[in-house]
Amino acid sequence: MSAKRKRSARISPSRDEPPEITADWIEGADLYKGSKVVRRGRPPSDNPKQLLSLRLPTEVIQGWKSTGPGWQTRMAEVLKKSAPKTRKHVG
Repeated sequence: MSAKRKRSARISPSRDEPPEITADWIEGADLYKGSKVVRRGRPPSDNPKQLLSLRLPTEVIQGWKSTGPGWQTRMAEVLKKSAPKTRKHVG
């Protein structure tokens, strides 16, 4: 996911020529099922990641960054594997 994305193709042939706006074009802007707007794009995750502010020594961060693209994902995997096991209360 950290790889650079390619630029998408240009919609209009020239920057001087904006696309023609018609009633059909405007009508197609939103997709409706009955009276409900259907959202496009990536569906919401069942297990979203949580933002956390964490201060780490510079050497630690530089060490991970030196491993190349995807270092944050690899760091998260190592933290996940070494996370303390939760204790179940017996009683």
